[in-house]
Amino acid sequence: MDQKIITLYDQYTHSQLSRKDFMKKLAIIAGSTALAMTILPMLENNYVAAAEFVSDEIEVENITYGGIDGEIKAVLAKPKGKKNLGSVLVIHENRGLNPHIIDVTKRIAAEGFIALGVDALSPLGGTPTDEDKGRELIGKLDPEKNLQNYLKGLDYLRKRKDGNGKVACVGFCWGGGMANKLAVNDPKLNAAVAYYGAQPAPADVAKIKASVMLHYGGLDERINAGIPAYEQALKDNKIDYKLYIYEGVNHAFNNNTSPTRYNEAAAKLAWQRTIDLFKNKLAVLTR
Repeated sequence: MDQKIITLYDQYTHSQLSRKDFMKKLAIIAGSTALAMTILPMLENNYVAAAEFVSDEIEVENITYGGIDGEIKAVLAKPKGKKNLGSVLVIHENRGLNPHIIDVTKRIAAEGFIALGVDALSPLGGTPTDEDKGRELIGKLDPEKNLQNYLKGLDYLRKRKDGNGKVACVGFCWGGGMANKLAVNDPKLNAAVAYYGAQPAPADVAKIKASVMLHYGGLDERINAGIPAYEQALKDNKIDYKLYIYEGVNHAFNNNTSPTRYNEAAAKLAWQRTIDLFKNKLAVLTR
């Protein structure tokens, strides 16, 4: 697919560009409204096309924990019958806690961790089924309260009796930016993994105590513009970090429900690197 179309869709999903204006621009690039309508299903997330992750080795439940102004909804997944586990907080993209991120949460649990997929839109009634509505609601969240709600999610995981007290986070897109924010704002965080997420201010990087892993798509010019300053700050402050750029792939390359942006090879490699980091940083040392 023409990279101009993918770039336009990225602009649409990460700005206040209306659907009407997006479709007008898409029709211009495609050559006609009819072709634009044909292309649209290939751009939008398709949860039916992507196989749901299923494992008999994990248990999954909907839970709530105390937030700033009320209860925060989340999906919790964990290996059956196991304790003393490391925990991972999973942070969704800018459409809310959708089926794809719930699957990611389950996949992390299947790797041997307690995984908590938090619904950041809980204060606004929870994630809607309409993704465009979810994007609108994300923009209405109070940034500081939202940050505190995620920090409380990390505290919830640390206090679980089946956990070992070690906690990491992983976020995608909007959630990748939040993962970076949590690394800055939680000195007890053991590891933070950001997939194509906005970078923190260089002046804040000195606050990071966690090990950081960063995954970027080589074609993602919008997000990648912030890499040089972030990496230099990580180096200057001697932060433990790994940074990977997957050439020839787009923003959201890990999302297997997004057919035009998903890249299986890059997604599998990034995932394995992520799990290896969690196994290294969240395990209990034994003698």
